[in-house]
Amino acid sequence: MQQLTVNLDDRSYPIHIGSGLLGQIELLAPHIAGRQVCIVTDDTVAPLYLARLCQTLADYRVLPVVLPTGEAFKNWSTLQQIFDALLEARHDRRTTLIALGGGVIGDMTGFAAACYQRGVDFIQIPTTLLSQVDSSVGGKTGINHPAGKNMIGAFYQPKAVLIDTDSLRTLPDREISAGLAEIIKYGLIRDRQFLAWLEQRMPALRALEPSLVTEAIARSCAIKAEVVAADEREGGVRAILNLGHTFGHAIEAHQGYGNWLHGEAVGTGMVMALELSHRLGWLTEAEHQRCVALIAAAGLPVAPPHGMLAEDFRRLMAVDKKVLDGQLRLVLLKQLGEAVVTADFDGQALNSVLAVTGQ
Repeated sequence: MQQLTVNLDDRSYPIHIGSGLLGQIELLAPHIAGRQVCIVTDDTVAPLYLARLCQTLADYRVLPVVLPTGEAFKNWSTLQQIFDALLEARHDRRTTLIALGGGVIGDMTGFAAACYQRGVDFIQIPTTLLSQVDSSVGGKTGINHPAGKNMIGAFYQPKAVLIDTDSLRTLPDREISAGLAEIIKYGLIRDRQFLAWLEQRMPALRALEPSLVTEAIARSCAIKAEVVAADEREGGVRAILNLGHTFGHAIEAHQGYGNWLHGEAVGTGMVMALELSHRLGWLTEAEHQRCVALIAAAGLPVAPPHGMLAEDFRRLMAVDKKVLDGQLRLVLLKQLGEAVVTADFDGQALNSVLAVTGQ
């Protein structure tokens, strides 16, 4: 097992990474204040892991809440099901919510914890590669709105993150590729050596070679923990974690949440950000093509969906959370391993990138 720490003073918390962790009560018990526990999961994950986690928590009064699966259900009405269950079971302020699932479950459980009785504890147990390296760490919680992804939510940190790599064995290949998109992102924005490491090991990572997957998760979480510790509420440097996300969120909203996986949309979004960085003269053609090749090698799409036009991107990007005073800001690469959040880019260059969409 590897352990990292997200350093946030008195709200610091551990990230445990390893095999078989779902059965280790000693990793959970220190972070559960009362006797009530609510496990929030979905109808895909529940048949696989819910009984095992309930067994681990046998000494607690456990309330399972099983939600429908998918990004399409990351909304107010689904969130209300969590509150309904908590209130019906009379859970008090010492209850602990546990998110058992992917990013949708983690985001909604965290948001429910932030709101219920004005804030109760929660623990993240992410079961997808994407949620293990991204959404479970850092305290971003929320739901989607038809006009924009993750536009309603709160910054609310978990008490602990438990990453059991055994859960990856039940993921389809498409979900593995979606997680690899976020892993590649960390190399692009912060760590050129990690980028090269990924290039050399991508086939083995897609095959879930255990030691390599654990290392990739640990390195990704370490980078995210460092950035979050420096800027918890995304007032500055944390926004670099959104490389490709402005384009990607527009794709998700346009296609209908869940039709493109988040990681797939981010993969294509990173390709668009790389293209713009190249057109601005910040990346060479060789660097640009090298990175696009890595994204493709991860099994990710490298072009926007057919029929999505430049005006669709502009309309949806206008409600991105990085827009300030009506001005669009993008995460781009000044060089490999160095990202920047900027509104100071050539509009014509962006138009050129968007002009190839819809074909």
